[in-house]
Amino acid sequence: MRGLVHHIVLTVRDPDRSFPLYDLVLTALGYRKSERGFDWELATPSGSHSIHLGRASEDRAKDRHDRYSPGLHHLAWGVDSREEVDRIYQRLLSAAASILDSPAEYPQYNKGRGYYAVFFADADGLKLECVYTPLPTSA
Repeated sequence: MRGLVHHIVLTVRDPDRSFPLYDLVLTALGYRKSERGFDWELATPSGSHSIHLGRASEDRAKDRHDRYSPGLHHLAWGVDSREEVDRIYQRLLSAAASILDSPAEYPQYNKGRGYYAVFFADADGLKLECVYTPLPTSA
């Protein structure tokens, strides 16, 4: 399918420190840890998709992510059910992750049609999200 994201590289201050959160979330979403460094891959019928953690340069390693500056605002992964959002949330709590917004319906998104999500942050302040949106129904 054309237009799918093939891979994402996220720059973090310390990949070793960031690894546990990303591994927790990505493996729960079906990604498999690659043998290469800080890489995870997801095999789908449309091909392989990957996420890689890269190390920030030394002169920028003190900076915290600012989602309101030019660049990435946040990254969201879609899941298959509200229960899966809740399961991810429980895993995040057990890992003492930084929860920005607990699982809830967010009617301002998806035209009020069941947008259910949890928002959290990585160690560098990058906003992350797991979201469920029901398939559209024909009227």
